[in-house]
Amino acid sequence: MSFKSLFEKIDSLIVSWMRSYGFFLLRISLGIIFIWFGILKPLGLSPAAELAANTIYWFSPEFFVPFLGLWEVAIGVCLLFRPLIRIGLFLLFTQMVGTFLPLIILPHIVFVDFPFVLSMEGQYIIKNLVLISAGIVVGGSLKN
Repeated sequence: MSFKSLFEKIDSLIVSWMRSYGFFLLRISLGIIFIWFGILKPLGLSPAAELAANTIYWFSPEFFVPFLGLWEVAIGVCLLFRPLIRIGLFLLFTQMVGTFLPLIILPHIVFVDFPFVLSMEGQYIIKNLVLISAGIVVGGSLKN
């Protein structure tokens, strides 16, 4: 067996494994991330709590930050249980609208040099594009 054919066989096995388990692992890891980040908010341990409170300033932070955290935990739990995935995706996409508000409401916090150089908070927000894309992939794996 040549090196090329061995490589192609191994590559095919790896790609097949990824195809078989990728959607599942993506859904579970997305659920874990939402539960993990979410639970920190009601416990008062989230580094994003101040950003959330300053963005949604029309609600008291004592109410809104824990509420947001519980919302995120609900997203994560729904993503872990197949019958609840659609609910979780609805909650995820609804919540994501709010995550981009600091780009408009707090540009002085999100940008070091507008429009390309992001602060740490800005990077935290922009990474949500990956979460949105992951949600789309998870949703696309559902059967009608």
